[in-house]
Amino acid sequence: MKTKRFNTSTKGILFGVLTSIIALSFLSCSQKVNFLTSSVVPAARGYVKVTKDRNNNYVIQIQLYDLAEVKRLQPSRFTYVVWMVTDQELTRNIGQLNSSTGLFSKKLKASFKTVSSYKPTKIFITAEDNANTQFPGEPLVLSTNRF
Repeated sequence: MKTKRFNTSTKGILFGVLTSIIALSFLSCSQKVNFLTSSVVPAARGYVKVTKDRNNNYVIQIQLYDLAEVKRLQPSRFTYVVWMVTDQELTRNIGQLNSSTGLFSKKLKASFKTVSSYKPTKIFITAEDNANTQFPGEPLVLSTNRF
């Protein structure tokens, strides 16, 4: 029985097709959404990346730049709280951004990561006096459009 050999150009094409298929499968599982420009902290910018893990949970990652320290807001607050609107139209407190010891250094960067069993349709951030609050207050600092 004879075996067929592929020449190097055929191997390159097959490798390229396989690489493209793998890359597209990863891209189709994640969604990256930018935050809208804020009237409270106009210099703040960032994005939300939502992916699905192998347990069918949603991994929510937030990256923020140039976000002012929460104490510098008028009126000043205790912490930034991250909220999620689910596909069932429920609003959930999914965590807080810590504004002390390093997260908001001189570069004013912050990152946040959590896992949820609910599918997010919108993410927003408010400034709050209590990190455990169950309902979003004012001011609304950053928000995404629905996705």
